[in-house]
Amino acid sequence: MKKWAVAAAAVLLLFSGCSKKETVNGSVKGDKNENKVIEEEPKQEESYYFPLTGVQSETKTDGRAVAVMINNHPKARPQSGLNKADIVYEILAEGDITRFMAVFQSEKPTNIGPVRSARDYYIELAKGFKALYIAHGYSPEAQKMLNNNYVDNLNGMVYDGTLFKRSTTRQAPHNSYITYENILKGVELKHYKMDQTPPAFTFMKPEDTDKITGTDAKSVMIHYSNSGISNSIIEFDQTSKKYKRFSGGEQTVDLETNEPILLDNIFIVEAEHQVIDSAGHRDINLQSGGKAYLLQMGKVNELNWENRNGRIIPVKDGKEVPFVPGKTWVNVVPTDPGMAKSVSFRNN
Repeated sequence: MKKWAVAAAAVLLLFSGCSKKETVNGSVKGDKNENKVIEEEPKQEESYYFPLTGVQSETKTDGRAVAVMINNHPKARPQSGLNKADIVYEILAEGDITRFMAVFQSEKPTNIGPVRSARDYYIELAKGFKALYIAHGYSPEAQKMLNNNYVDNLNGMVYDGTLFKRSTTRQAPHNSYITYENILKGVELKHYKMDQTPPAFTFMKPEDTDKITGTDAKSVMIHYSNSGISNSIIEFDQTSKKYKRFSGGEQTVDLETNEPILLDNIFIVEAEHQVIDSAGHRDINLQSGGKAYLLQMGKVNELNWENRNGRIIPVKDGKEVPFVPGKTWVNVVPTDPGMAKSVSFRNN
């Protein structure tokens, strides 16, 4: 009896030990919860990108764009603030002198200028960005639009000597400047909002920029007049992988810092120009679309441009062509004499 009792106790102990385990294919498997380590899934970090440059940021990139009219007369060079612009539009004003509209969103320059007068076609472009529009003066058409509050704006005709300051080293009309601090003061004064983030352009991934194909074009000359006063040369720098800009034989740099304007996309578009009065003011058709060149990474591609919701974009086969992440310069040239005579390329 004693032997039977000892044997029974041994069997009970064996089954008691196995009750917390499973036998699979003759082997003993531990409890599913035994030694289980609970791992937290890694949090997905949010990615932020500036809407007008496609450049990544560690912080949120919302906020309103500011579009400023900048003088391009030789007496206004070098300008202030252009090196901080996300995108610059260069278009003829009167005669054969171009004017810039610099759009700032990702960077805020300390000083901007010389500031020049408004034109209706620039106001339309600013509207497409939901931008606050800054100018000093206006054409008759532009004045009507601004007086009717077509876009939120600050104008030097109203704030000369207060928000806008005159440089003593240059003569009018090449000496009006505005600081970003004074722009914000004007925003408060006019009760404008600065939370209207502009719609984003389409950008390619940084790793895809080396895959860009097209015709080699290391340099381009953009011809606006026989006098050459507004002609520019843009050269691709192989080391930095960016474009440098030259006017009148001198590189375009910032007045205060001497920092060069370095660009990632050169977008050249052809549009109809028509002189509409004795002062030489123009009507420029930025709605109908047309021929275009897009220069990226030392290559050029011929495509088209379209106006979509107030923004001029590169298009091929009906699809928007992505920009290289970074800064963009847009040159608008007249259909007469046309792209063939206004734009020339070279490879060395």
